Amino acid sequence: MSTRNTILVVDDDTAHRTMLRTLVGGWGYEIFEADDGEAAIHGVRQQPYDLVLMDVRMIKVSGLEALAAIKSINPAIPVVIMTAYSSVETAVAALKQGAHDYLTKPLDFDKLRITLERAMEHSRLKAENRLLREQLGLQFDRRHIIGRSSAMLRLFDSVAQVAPSEATVLIAGESGTGKELIAGAIHFNSSRRDGPFVRLNCAAITETLLESELFGHEKGAFTGADRRREGRFFQADGGSLLLDEVSEMPLPMQVKLLRVLQEREFTRVGGDAVIRVDVRVIAATNKHLPELVSGGRFREDLYYRLNVVGLAIPALRDRAEDIPLLAQHFLEAFALKNRKEVKGFTPRAMDRLIRYAWPGNVRELMNAVERAVVMTRADFLAEEDVALIPAAAGPEPEPPPAAGARPLEEVEKAAILTTLESADGNKSEAARRLGITRRTLHKKLKAYGVMK
Repeated sequence: MSTRNTILVVDDDTAHRTMLRTLVGGWGYEIFEADDGEAAIHGVRQQPYDLVLMDVRMIKVSGLEALAAIKSINPAIPVVIMTAYSSVETAVAALKQGAHDYLTKPLDFDKLRITLERAMEHSRLKAENRLLREQLGLQFDRRHIIGRSSAMLRLFDSVAQVAPSEATVLIAGESGTGKELIAGAIHFNSSRRDGPFVRLNCAAITETLLESELFGHEKGAFTGADRRREGRFFQADGGSLLLDEVSEMPLPMQVKLLRVLQEREFTRVGGDAVIRVDVRVIAATNKHLPELVSGGRFREDLYYRLNVVGLAIPALRDRAEDIPLLAQHFLEAFALKNRKEVKGFTPRAMDRLIRYAWPGNVRELMNAVERAVVMTRADFLAEEDVALIPAAAGPEPEPPPAAGARPLEEVEKAAILTTLESADGNKSEAARRLGITRRTLHKKLKAYGVMK
């Protein structure tokens, strides 16, 4: 089966239709044809096209009549209208009936290509947003983000409070804690819920391409820029933009991002036109930004601009009471997906899950449960099924030594160094986990000879 986007070209001019089939097909689309509005309506009933490119003036059924019928059959299909008559009335009528855009003949091929690409991108974003709305619900509902621990209840309350506002939000949390899910909850519980929810992982884009990804570029702006491309800010106009792993953004780009946040405008790479947008920015990071600020790796003014409202997602080890809920939820989902009759966990298996530290957080738990469901032959996951999890298959934590078996200083040193290692050397995070100040931690490490 073809994975290319499908376009239905509707035109009673055979020569023009053939030209469009060759031209648009050459851009990578799969082309279907109809010679009249009536045939187009029949075609849409038969299969779901990704887009309809349709002339207005046709003999049997006009483009406007066909447009109304197509929208009643499948409102999600974008329809681009073509006409040789540059009539404002016709354009307004087409747009009122739900046309995505309007082009005049003779067609400007560059404009046609951009229009088709924008329509396809718009449809993709709408489909993703619809899926997320189904997952999260249009109203904030705690059932969609699983947790009953006091830490999660406080987070739920904060999300419900900040979502209706227009404030920029900074979501902090370790990898795998669900930062994107929280960002989605903020968007879909805001007044922007019907607008696009666009995401960009700043760590996944090279420094040279990040500016283009954010702001777009003009044709010829750099080698390989064979056409204009709209960036994520443009795509998110009227909605929300999630900048994930914002801590990985290079300093020069941080300056440009700050300007967009302040001025609500930008220019494409290689362009001069100033583009104004209405975008709510939600940023996410698994790093401790104040520490990056103090080290000169993140701009202080940008940090304060992003951190208008700060939300911290607790690590899974800090809300162990949520593990049984999450584990059972994942078990039911993966049992259904894999057609397995797995009903639950034995007490020992659940105890093993609760006692494990889960450095990969909820994402690791989800993968662990899926693996166990796939591999088990029983109705209930046993301790040996859980032992198949690679991350949890290492040696069990050593029991605490008997009183007097080790000097207190050694126990304290081991605890501090282990915690520092689990925090990837982040002293602020290690101090938080240990319940001491960063200054105290510094003194301890100096005493151990770990740092000068």
